[in-house]
Amino acid sequence: MNRIYQYFFRGLITFLPLALTVYVLYLFVAWIERSAMTMIRPLIGDYYLPGFGIALGAVMILVLGFLVSLPVTSRLLSWVELPFTNLPVVKSIYSSLKNFADYFSPHDQDSQQVVLLNMPGHELGIVGLVTRNSLHGLPRGLGDLNDRVAVYLPMGYMIGGYTVFVPRQWTTPIDMSVEEAMRSALIAFMASNKAEKTS
Repeated sequence: MNRIYQYFFRGLITFLPLALTVYVLYLFVAWIERSAMTMIRPLIGDYYLPGFGIALGAVMILVLGFLVSLPVTSRLLSWVELPFTNLPVVKSIYSSLKNFADYFSPHDQDSQQVVLLNMPGHELGIVGLVTRNSLHGLPRGLGDLNDRVAVYLPMGYMIGGYTVFVPRQWTTPIDMSVEEAMRSALIAFMASNKAEKTS
């Protein structure tokens, strides 16, 4: 009976992530299709081609990215953001989400480094993400710290973490992408390395 339970839970653990991922993708794609078709229905009438809404959504995001890259549009966007950056509660939520999204946006890859943080004389190691290679430009007191880096330490099983400012020599780069590190931190690094299991 114990072996049956083991097989059942192994099958369930294998099935649930796949099923939930497919379901979330389905909801997202269906929402994009509905939204896009609602916008263009007055122009094309009842004509419908599967995937047309997704293609239109991708084009709109591409055009938005191009427009935001223009100096004039970026200034206009800053005016649009004014209510979101000045209202007390909304400001905290919007700024946090925007900064988190900006961290994963394409920019200097040197700042997107996964590291192992070790304090000298301690055997404890913590996996973190270098968010700033230089503290220049930060408020007085932080910006005066010489040769320090900002390291974000994500927490397992929750969205949150700590940012610490440590000497650069305390960090050891890890051959791991930011996405892998965040995903592994979310599940407390319980997932095994498939490459190691097959070797």
